[in-house]
Amino acid sequence: MMDTVDRGLVHALQIDGRTSFRSIAEVLGVSENTIARRYRQLRNTYALRVIGLVDGRRLGYVQWTIRLRCTPDAAGSVAKALAVRDDTSFVYLLSAGTEVSCTVQTRSTQEQETLLLHKLPRTSRIVAMSAHLLLRGFMLPDGWQGLSALTPDQVDHLRPAPADSEDGPVHLDEGDKTLLRALSHDGRTPYSDLATATQWSETKVRRRMDTLRRNGILRYQLDIPSAALDFGTEARLWIATQPAAAVTVGEAVARHPEVSFAALTTGATNLVAAVNCRDPHDLGRYLTERIAELSGITTVESAPVIRAVKRAGSFVL
Repeated sequence: MMDTVDRGLVHALQIDGRTSFRSIAEVLGVSENTIARRYRQLRNTYALRVIGLVDGRRLGYVQWTIRLRCTPDAAGSVAKALAVRDDTSFVYLLSAGTEVSCTVQTRSTQEQETLLLHKLPRTSRIVAMSAHLLLRGFMLPDGWQGLSALTPDQVDHLRPAPADSEDGPVHLDEGDKTLLRALSHDGRTPYSDLATATQWSETKVRRRMDTLRRNGILRYQLDIPSAALDFGTEARLWIATQPAAAVTVGEAVARHPEVSFAALTTGATNLVAAVNCRDPHDLGRYLTERIAELSGITTVESAPVIRAVKRAGSFVL
């Protein structure tokens, strides 16, 4: 079981995945060596990682959430095939293992057409597919309240400077791409190792990472199983609302502490959400009380998560 130091460390890494162990130790009132040791223990016990993610919106990429229904013998292999792709995240087996959901970030119209119109529909063991374009995020995993363990003052001490809101094209050269690939495996990779990978100086690595972060290209996301935080039941929700109520309902859902992701989408349902509950009874209460009290909802479809195959960026073996 995690104690208060572990939970404080996890929350600190959610706020800023690159924050130093010294800064975390200062706000928690323990030694830097204690934080380093606890971090290693959390990695070994719960596969905790910090992932460096590329926010493709600044590069003109688009995101889709995909739901696949497969033959009973195929869902596991389809999920694994999707998980090894570098353009997918949050790949889950749902509903007794016959459904797969995932998020896909496509870099071009050609990539989009290849995956959504040709490759997936022609896979014989996929019997149904729906693809929903993500239009607006109301809650992202790095804002999930379920990780909260620090006081507002401690959060303010650790919070990084906000990214610039300026629009415009951003050019990534081969060195940037090498840097981002390394951070996608481990967002806390030491600067010395990043310098070796990019063949840059450590000073240039630090400067470029700061620039990419300020521009909103690079962000860090904590990757840890919900069960490690005592949320043993996960589910995906597809919510249909009256058009005029979609934003209001999406914002209300995003304020629920059970929700780690909520977005406006295209499709027959116009909202998708990821829910983390203590147990099935807690999920039932959430659906019949918290969701039911929101006006403007016409239908709600829920599917329990059976197994995570890939989360923010890690392939879960």
